[in-house]
Amino acid sequence: MVRRGRPWGPEKVREVFDALASGLFPRAAAKATGVSKSWVYLLHNRVGGVYRPSGTTYNDRFLDREQRYELARLLDAGSSQAAAARQIGVHPSTVSRELARNSHPQHGYQPERADQLAWQRQRRPKRSKIASNPELRAEVQRLLDRRFSPEQIAGRLRILYPDNADMQLSHETVYQSIYVFPRGELRRELKATLRSGRGARQPRGRRQTRRGGIRDAVSIHDRPEEVEGRLIPGHHEGDLIKGSTASNSAVGTIVERTTGYLTLLPLRDGHSAEQVADAIVEQMSALPAWFAKTLTWDRGLELARHADVTARTGIDVYFADPYSPHQRGSNENINGLIREYLPKSTDLSIHTEADLAAVADELNDRPRKRLGFYTPREAYAKLLTQDLHRVATTA
Repeated sequence: MVRRGRPWGPEKVREVFDALASGLFPRAAAKATGVSKSWVYLLHNRVGGVYRPSGTTYNDRFLDREQRYELARLLDAGSSQAAAARQIGVHPSTVSRELARNSHPQHGYQPERADQLAWQRQRRPKRSKIASNPELRAEVQRLLDRRFSPEQIAGRLRILYPDNADMQLSHETVYQSIYVFPRGELRRELKATLRSGRGARQPRGRRQTRRGGIRDAVSIHDRPEEVEGRLIPGHHEGDLIKGSTASNSAVGTIVERTTGYLTLLPLRDGHSAEQVADAIVEQMSALPAWFAKTLTWDRGLELARHADVTARTGIDVYFADPYSPHQRGSNENINGLIREYLPKSTDLSIHTEADLAAVADELNDRPRKRLGFYTPREAYAKLLTQDLHRVATTA
């Protein structure tokens, strides 16, 4: 039964957070703990969706209170540091660090005092790495302004500053600095420039996709085996993203599987099968032949003229199974990113070719984890260089 009126006590708060930390969604956590959904969401939002796991302990490289007392007894009995370490089951360096950090300059090692010092050292409020390093903070802000995710920021900093540990951090440090109370070191604008725009970390929902039957469609299961491995460039995935119903507008999206390189198709005059085919031919013909081999599309009727595309470009077209957006994972992911620039239920026809080119440029300059945090443009440029070298050596 859900209790109303007087707020729950700290025991119930801890129970709710334990449920959330175990992986339950707020609604499920409310049901499991017998509290209201609104109260769980209140707690969820207060910590920005970042929970400390239940039963968290300090790092194993530190001694606990009982080990400190046993260490003092062994040292008083004349044991060496190495022998004492073996007795209490830790590495000798752990004992060495413990004595260096927590021994009194006059009275030596006192276990109770040592335990208090260690507790205070670990529990006191600390400034995060971002807060204590203005240069790093400015760089994180700059990358957030470019709509990089925290994980992309962390990976990109390792590339930009490979020999400077002070300019590197983990993506969790960025999340913690943005979301977790009371760590409010970064400006409020940081949360606004986080590309999701959320006030709390949330799992992604499932996207919906259109279905349809297409004459003479070649199944995705008939694609060459080389497509699946992402090792050989030239294989693309595509789809349409639609605007508001009233505008009946759309933009085509095509992404290459190996590099993640994005091509956007302007469709300002409509998105009939003939118009989509013409746009694909125009954009894909500009790419080198080795970089334009296949195209895997959703089951949308907008590509009913797929045979024309193949005849005019030499690109083989394949279609994913119905209700299987995961078969075009690269394209589904990039469509989600594009929606940051071309929101749902808006008129997409107002965006000029220059606008779409700017969107594609920004996404092609955004680092990708699977590319070692290099960008799609850098990956494509590397392939172009390799191709030019191959042509030069075989000429």
